[in-house]
Formats: sequence, structure tokens, C-alpha cells
Amino acid sequence: MQINRTASAHWTGGLKDGKGLISTQSGALKDYPYGFASRFEGIAGTNPEELIGAAHAGCFTMALSLILGEAGFTAEHMETSAKVTLESVEGGFAITAIHLSLTGRIPGADEATFTELANKAKAGCPISKALAAVPITLDVKLS
Repeated sequence: MQINRTASAHWTGGLKDGKGLISTQSGALKDYPYGFASRFEGIAGTNPEELIGAAHAGCFTMALSLILGEAGFTAEHMETSAKVTLESVEGGFAITAIHLSLTGRIPGADEATFTELANKAKAGCPISKALAAVPITLDVKLS
């Protein structure tokens, strides 16, 4: 099975004064603004690192739901945040770390089991695999 998803970006202007628009095939984002100010100055809009974080958190949590089910558990709820670190390095900028923070209520699972299964999901999630060049850390907490 092969699934293809698409997204697009439109850019006008220079780096600092330019403006971009991001769209996704699903329509979840349609001409959503991004640019230098939203990436480096905290101005409204999105940025590539935030989108990577959202994709990673979503993929990881969905993968964990599958792994929990295979182990006989069903999540009452799970909340994952992803902190994507962008740093200036020799030769430009690079994503140097991603930290996933997971909190969940999993009836019948203890913290050790939840952590073990979460680490399995972190290793197996397609986005984690795509980002394998970046150190990915995880903390897990039952609620």
C-alpha cells in the first residue's frame, strides 16, 4: 500500500520582508500565513518547525494507540506535545532536537508498561523514522 499526501507553499518577496502561504491537500491549512517573523520573531502565523511538531505529535500518538491496542489496552485519553528545537549551527540553521511529552490515562496499564509501549511507538512511527537524523527524546506520565 502506498499513500501520497501533498502540501504546497507560495512565497512572495525576500527572506525578511517576504510572506508565504501554506496549504494542505486536505484543506486543513488553506493559504495559511508563514514567514520570517512567524518563524523567528513570534509573530502570528505558522512555521516549518511547528508543523513538524504537529505532524510528529499526531503520528506518534496514533502509532501508540495501535500499539496499546495490540497489547490489550485502550487509551481513555492521551495528550502529546512536541518541542522542536531549531538552532544556528555551522553552515546555517538545523533542527537539533525533538522532545515528545506524553500524558495519558490508560486503564489497566502501569507507568512502566505505558513507557515501554510509548518508546516502541516513538521508534516505529513513520514521522520518527523520517526524522531519524534528529535526536528524539520522550517523557511519559500516566494521569
